[in-house]
Amino acid sequence: MALFKFVRAMQAGEAIDVYGEGDMRRDFTYVDDLIESIVRLIEAVPATGQPIADAVDSLSPAAPFRVVNIGGGQPVGLMDFISTIEQQLGLEARKNILPMQAGDVRETYAKAELLEALTGYRPSTTVEAGIKAFVDWYLSYYQAK
Repeated sequence: MALFKFVRAMQAGEAIDVYGEGDMRRDFTYVDDLIESIVRLIEAVPATGQPIADAVDSLSPAAPFRVVNIGGGQPVGLMDFISTIEQQLGLEARKNILPMQAGDVRETYAKAELLEALTGYRPSTTVEAGIKAFVDWYLSYYQAK
């Protein structure tokens, strides 16, 4: 969501809000990696009483379901993320540097061991490649309108 919001604002010449004074890290997951993970998980039907070895499993002891974290597990600094967008757009972002929002955290990231144990797959699209693909799509889609 931040990628779309930042690109749209930068293209429009608007400032972007940068919370936590930009001192935040997030694990960004490219949409193709998300889709690939979900497609592979379709075949990993959970069954009660069959936890996955070598991974912290969220298999319910009462019902056949589990929660699987999808992500690459490599957080990226927010300012590096913004810098990559700037490079791809050839624009410098106007930034509103703001304090942390209530309830926010400095760093989040996925732990994809269970996903990999269940599917043999771990998201691997780099932030640079994902941002480039998104910006290419965004510019072609919105310039065509």
